[in-house]
Amino acid sequence: MSVAEQESPATDAKRPEPRRRLVGVDATRGLALLGMMVVHVLPSTNADGTVSAAYQLTGGRAAATFAVLAGVGLALASGGNRPDPNGFAASVAVRALAIGAIGLSLGYVDSGLAVILPYYAMFFLLSIPLLRLRARTLALVAVGLALVVPVVSHLLRAGLPSPDRGNPTFDRLIGDPFGLLSELLLTGYYPALAWLTYLAAGLAVGRLDLRNTKVAAGLLAAGAVLVGLGASASWLLMNVFGGREVLVATTRLGETSTEIERALSTSMYGTTPPTTWWWLAVDAPHSTTPFDLLQTTGFAIALLGAVLLVARFLRPLLIPLAAAGAITLTLYSAHVLLVSSPVLPNDALTSYVVQAIGALTFATLWYLTKRRGPLEAVVALLANAVRRAARR
Repeated sequence: MSVAEQESPATDAKRPEPRRRLVGVDATRGLALLGMMVVHVLPSTNADGTVSAAYQLTGGRAAATFAVLAGVGLALASGGNRPDPNGFAASVAVRALAIGAIGLSLGYVDSGLAVILPYYAMFFLLSIPLLRLRARTLALVAVGLALVVPVVSHLLRAGLPSPDRGNPTFDRLIGDPFGLLSELLLTGYYPALAWLTYLAAGLAVGRLDLRNTKVAAGLLAAGAVLVGLGASASWLLMNVFGGREVLVATTRLGETSTEIERALSTSMYGTTPPTTWWWLAVDAPHSTTPFDLLQTTGFAIALLGAVLLVARFLRPLLIPLAAAGAITLTLYSAHVLLVSSPVLPNDALTSYVVQAIGALTFATLWYLTKRRGPLEAVVALLANAVRRAARR
């Protein structure tokens, strides 16, 4: 979500002038929004049971890109490659609380979606100690988190209650704070401790000079390498070293190759079963294993690099995407409400097209007002007030 202003936080509802924002960053966030809508609206499998091409591209990757871009936004808002987080930590905490409140409110809506906003609030809170770190240190932190946290989670989750699978609400916050906290941190759809990998990676990227063409090209290349490493290492462990056979023998993955492939290629809902260590070898969407974290982080970084390069030559064509990426908190919340309403077409593809065109059109028109999105303005007003007070 575009919840942290890029480079120059304003003090009112107006957003910075377009030239002061990185269009490539906003456009990448806009693509992530459209990708999440694909996951939410379109079927994940084809009529023959195989995983759809749309889901293979967006499943797990769209949400991961959102999280990486959150880290990029935090880095840019706290000084970019010259970090100056003085007073910024307090404003991040306020942003987290405001976003969490919006997310908990959306939990009461019967959308059938796993609302990311309460987890997003945890991402922000956990990222506060990282705000003073430089790019190289942040990159090492991201690697360490990707390798260590899934292992620790595998050990801890056996003793934790199963996640509710319903969206967090204020009722759960009051009635079962420990269960909700364990879900947000470890057992839920977007487990924050492991997903801090994405925030750390995004902060590292945001500390670089993203206006430099060589940096953008480097991000594209480095991201592609990470995707290749994550996917190939998982494939070797699963298909050469026997991981697939162990999982088929010890779990109910199905008997045919199509059933097995579908089970290992569709959502794992945030975590893998803590029954065998071989689960940590998969790279299935939302499995939050080291290989899933590695290849989805790489995808997000490569996508950002590619869009930054395109923005240098085709900037006007990216304005609708960038406009959507600048107000994703508003658009995402509206998407959740729309999905829960009876107004959308029954056909999934038509519903997606209507929502995508509607989001891009509204965002482009709002862009012309030179103002923050409605929800972004509320969050920024609170956060900037706290930051000014903290600086004083």
